[in-house]
Amino acid sequence: MPLRDINDLEKLKKINAALVSRVERSMDQQGNAFSLFQTAISLENRVRTRTEELHSTLRRLEQTNIDLIAAKETAELANLSKTRFLAAASHDVLQPLNAAHLSVSALAEVQTSEEGKKLVRQVERSLETMEDLLRTLLDISKLDAGVVQPEISDVSLETLFSSLRSDFLPVAELKGLTLKFRPVNALVRSDRTLLRRILQNILSNALRYTRSGGVLVGTRHRGDIIRIDVADTGCGIAEDQREAVFEEFHRGSTALTDTGLSGGGLGLGLAIVRRMAAALGHPVTFSSKVGRGTIFHIDVPVGIGAAADTIASAADLERPRGYGLFGTKVLLVENDADVLQAMTFLLERWQCLVRAATSTDDALDLLGDTDWVPDIVIADQHLDGGDLGTATIAEVRDYLGRAVPALIVTADGSEAVAKAARASGIELMRKPLKPAQLRALLAHLLA
Repeated sequence: MPLRDINDLEKLKKINAALVSRVERSMDQQGNAFSLFQTAISLENRVRTRTEELHSTLRRLEQTNIDLIAAKETAELANLSKTRFLAAASHDVLQPLNAAHLSVSALAEVQTSEEGKKLVRQVERSLETMEDLLRTLLDISKLDAGVVQPEISDVSLETLFSSLRSDFLPVAELKGLTLKFRPVNALVRSDRTLLRRILQNILSNALRYTRSGGVLVGTRHRGDIIRIDVADTGCGIAEDQREAVFEEFHRGSTALTDTGLSGGGLGLGLAIVRRMAAALGHPVTFSSKVGRGTIFHIDVPVGIGAAADTIASAADLERPRGYGLFGTKVLLVENDADVLQAMTFLLERWQCLVRAATSTDDALDLLGDTDWVPDIVIADQHLDGGDLGTATIAEVRDYLGRAVPALIVTADGSEAVAKAARASGIELMRKPLKPAQLRALLAHLLA
């Protein structure tokens, strides 16, 4: 019906209301759509912003990782350089330190006054402290750099315990302490040198922190493991110090300084123990009660061979049995002038007849005198002209036509030198020398 034909006012109102309602609904729908459109745009912008932030964070993380890898490589190179430097520097430092040891020992031989002997002992203790610190820092550096490669073999605990007993019994007796090793007939799988050093450091600490009573070393079988126990009646370790004792330069407040163990110690013993034990895969634990004592436990795999290393090394020899070195002919091959002079003087004080050389050719020239045949050869490993002591000894033996007893004395701590000496049946001692051990070894080789 056309709108002009509608005369009823009420109908017009209804039609108007319907039209207004339809327009309002249409506007609402358009408003809702616009609102949704605005919301979508806002969300898209927020997503884009968050995505850009995430990409930026990922880029920063990647750069951080790159920086960390570079820093790690730089640190590793620096650590390796430090180890190489220490290895090279230690050789140069150990040479004059060795000469000082020998000179002081020779000086002690001629001292007659108590005051002079006292001063000599003070110098000897200072030199020993220097040597201990240098060797320990070098050991820590090598262990941290991962360059120590253990040589695993069957090790006789009885032989090892006998060696440690010989070293530490005088220290225990000096303090009025008991030191006991329970008899053991067992082999373990370990590196003999590193295992000995672990036990040596633990024993040293045990004696240092024990005022009365003593130290007991024993073993227990636990399946395919042998547990080595080192028990002391010392001051004990407080609960809050259980981790700190393994840190470098940590020294207990109750350490004794009259032990004869280089004063109160350097605080590096257990730091070395932890590193060496980790290199060997030997767990080291301890239980302790303050005021009552401490027990250290080292778990070592049971050995698999039938024979142990029954021949003790040079450092493990017993003290001289009374036979002397009078008249012993010594061919000494050493290229360091100070060490050569100090060693010659010391050997001559022991009534040895010494002929000195600095290289292989010099040594062979000395053998041209058929009336003089050496009883023993003592040589440094690194000589003039690139000569090696092991090669010099081989040529001397070849010239003489017999395997004359021989000893390599070197500041080179590498395993390559030790292997070369063992392969040629040559004894090995590290510089700085301890004159008493040198004399004991010479007496043993000549007996």
